[in-house]
Amino acid sequence: MTYRAILFDLFDTLVLLERDRLPELVVDGKTIRSTAGHLHEAFRPFAPDVALPHFVEALQWSWKEAERMRAEAHREVAARERLHLLIGRLGLEASALSPEAVPTLLSTHMRELAKAVVLPSHHGTLLTELSRRFRLAVVSNFDYTPTARAVLEREGIIDLFETIVVSDEIGWRKPLPVIFETALNRLGVSPAEAVHVGDRADADVAGAHGCGMHAIWINRDAAVLPSGIKPPQHEIRDLGELAHILGVHTGSTAHQMKES
Repeated sequence: MTYRAILFDLFDTLVLLERDRLPELVVDGKTIRSTAGHLHEAFRPFAPDVALPHFVEALQWSWKEAERMRAEAHREVAARERLHLLIGRLGLEASALSPEAVPTLLSTHMRELAKAVVLPSHHGTLLTELSRRFRLAVVSNFDYTPTARAVLEREGIIDLFETIVVSDEIGWRKPLPVIFETALNRLGVSPAEAVHVGDRADADVAGAHGCGMHAIWINRDAAVLPSGIKPPQHEIRDLGELAHILGVHTGSTAHQMKES
């Protein structure tokens, strides 16, 4: 199959979120990796009576609640909305706090989260080569577009992509067709002329097939394809295997590929 465009998921596809790089925090004798400690410290000027354990519980609840809401209809719960859930869980009213409270929490969380994101060196080399032959786009489920763009810019690869579509901007998440269709429309290509690459079978593989695209699944852990999901056109363990699939030369040995 000859493609004109390649759409990529962002986190755990193009870049990797290494959770052991998140700040270490001890709460009630238990060590966790989380931005919570930095968030609590940043929030103290606005609500000095909120204890760390209470804050961590509320933060964890807000993440779970946002995921529950997303799963209902694939609507994106943007980062600001999630932080309002956190504040409500603490028994506070966001409108009664300083107008700087939510922006401070948002910038603190995203700063610490971005520190845990890395770009494997061979990804950059591969993307550079692919950009010479294909039109590239990012299609990401993420709740804050500026951070997604900042990570790509920091890693020096943002200019390789003609468009970057984040669910925060669209309001809806993969696997809904609208987020893929937005990228395809911006590129001016049809679904049959594009392939989507991502690490989630439910969001990336099913989503791509749902709008008429081929799919390449990054299945690092050799997981079983969930029932009810049509197999991807290719299944790989590492992004570097795209070089072999798409016929580009990167100067490195391609990883073993499994076609399905």
